[in-house]
Amino acid sequence: MLAIREELPTDIAARERLLDSCFGDARFAKTCERLREGRKPAPHLALVLEREGEIVGTVRLWHVTAGPNRPALLLGPIAVDCRLQGLGLGAKLMREALARAKALGHRAVLLIGDPPYYARFGFSAESTGRLWLPGPYERERFLARELRPGALHGARGLVSATGEPEDRPDLAATLAAAANDSAPGRKRAA
Repeated sequence: MLAIREELPTDIAARERLLDSCFGDARFAKTCERLREGRKPAPHLALVLEREGEIVGTVRLWHVTAGPNRPALLLGPIAVDCRLQGLGLGAKLMREALARAKALGHRAVLLIGDPPYYARFGFSAESTGRLWLPGPYERERFLARELRPGALHGARGLVSATGEPEDRPDLAATLAAAANDSAPGRKRAA
């Protein structure tokens, strides 16, 4: 049985393995990664596709601005296990992600992708002509879909990350704890 659900912290390792198998290390060099790195995905919009306890698909959306003072979401990456590609599971994930984003009141979604594939979900380059991304990309692959009519009317400027920062460990506390654990005379747990 297949189920789409919100991603849990326990899904992270499986999600990363799936993304590695689909995209490899090249995914970290993409311009859209600059907008995702160090940020949490938008609340309730990090989804996984699960089959019999195995993560076989993933999609995440991220808070950005489509130019100054114009909130939007950035979609990606979206991936489906290569053993299951061609079964419409990516489309199922895409439709669910867009429906949830709209239900949560979001106004527009941006992505970099294959125009013929994403056109069936309502994406086009019509609203992105006066926007740009912080790095190299193919202009014709920079697509958008308005979830509310007119959400991107007049949008112009740099697309910037606005999402909540990732939780990061306190390096000073980690180093102090490590130093304390290795202090002479300190017993270590077996």
